[in-house]
Amino acid sequence: MAKPKKANHPGRFAYEGLDRVIHEKARLGIITSLSTHPQGLLFTDLKEQCALTDGNLSRHLQILTEAGVVEVWKGYKNNRPQTLCRLTQDGKKRFLDYVSVLENIVADAMRAPVSDAAAKLGLSS
Repeated sequence: MAKPKKANHPGRFAYEGLDRVIHEKARLGIITSLSTHPQGLLFTDLKEQCALTDGNLSRHLQILTEAGVVEVWKGYKNNRPQTLCRLTQDGKKRFLDYVSVLENIVADAMRAPVSDAAAKLGLSS
């Protein structure tokens, strides 16, 4: 019986670059949305795009702000309070690093051989 091949190095598939601050579903949505709007988004627009409640978005923004990923400005326009959210430079870098790790995960998955069991079940293409 042949020994299974070992990964190229220990922890090859540990994906240490999956930043836990970013990896949470709602925060990933927030950061992705903000990355497509370099000038930032108003709280209400961000809430709508990410399908979050006021309280949920506020809590996630607090975590992202404390981590230095997002910056938040509060002000007024036409005597109405407004909150603008934007990725920081560090946030942009961390997000790009995170996306790079995700690309590696996809590449690894695409290189994975189809098992005989999967082929017998018709799960291979």
